[in-house]
Amino acid sequence: MNAEEAVAKLREGNAKFVKGERRAYNFVERRKEVLAGQKPFVTIVTCSDSRVVPEFIFDSNIGELFVIRTAGNIVDDVSLGSIEYGVEHLKTPLLLILGHEKCGAVTATCSGGEAHGKIKNIVKKIKPACKKAGGEVEKAIELNLDLVEKNILKKSEIVKGLVEKGELKIKKAKYMLSTGEVVFY
Repeated sequence: MNAEEAVAKLREGNAKFVKGERRAYNFVERRKEVLAGQKPFVTIVTCSDSRVVPEFIFDSNIGELFVIRTAGNIVDDVSLGSIEYGVEHLKTPLLLILGHEKCGAVTATCSGGEAHGKIKNIVKKIKPACKKAGGEVEKAIELNLDLVEKNILKKSEIVKGLVEKGELKIKKAKYMLSTGEVVFY
């Protein structure tokens, strides 16, 4: 599967999810099928928000999506290592950076609240998007996707090299909590 086919499969799965037509899966059989290894068709960086479940949103089965989840879809060295594993070792042709409507991490950052503990590291990475968006949360969510992509390309020679060779495409998208629709950019 190439990147365009992967996007088409994600769109098709999302259309089913939006309509409430999720396929029935035999998880017992699928667990047996993937015992020998995984062959996901996409690596997804998304938010930890419990309302954002890529396997449901894209009507996918066990072993189809390689998902990295962090608050605000922020990428650090550990999540970059996971991304590199997905795109280089598992050879997914697509890296999807998936934000979502009403993201709590972006909302809190744009509102200027005080962050304690390690949460301040998340806020620090999101703050430039909020500043550029003039505090408009939904715009900041979209700008944050751009920042995440730039950060990945800047800090991962593996991802950058695969993109330059044409072996990997990066797409950004936003999940709409209100409708279930994923809007691709």
